[in-house]
Amino acid sequence: MTRQQSPIPEPIAQLQQQLTQWRSTNQPRTRLPEAFWNAAVELARQYGTYRTAHSLRLDYVGLKERLLGSRGPQWKGGPKRAQPAFVELVAPQRAKPDDCVIEFESSQGNKMRIQWKATMPLDWTALLRAWREAEG
Repeated sequence: MTRQQSPIPEPIAQLQQQLTQWRSTNQPRTRLPEAFWNAAVELARQYGTYRTAHSLRLDYVGLKERLLGSRGPQWKGGPKRAQPAFVELVAPQRAKPDDCVIEFESSQGNKMRIQWKATMPLDWTALLRAWREAEG
């Protein structure tokens, strides 16, 4: 069962021809000029990464990294972006106060239970300290 290949789009065929000519005049494993990579990234946006890389005989992963680097996260070979100096995190506002319950039990078996609806957190350590002093 053979898979029928769709024809190569004209813009890819043109770049393919330019790459073939460039490759014939340069040593194998010579780095491609950025102009070829930039053109391939534009074609990958239109026709897909695999189709472009396969037709042009380019490294798929390299093309994909450049494609992603041009619209989002930085690819390895690109210029470094300045990191933000300050980031503000804003906590969501609560709609209603929370119910809170605190239960204390002493070593003698005495128990104290506090339940309230609070908008501000209670200083329960001070409460515990006061209860222990009153007991002791």
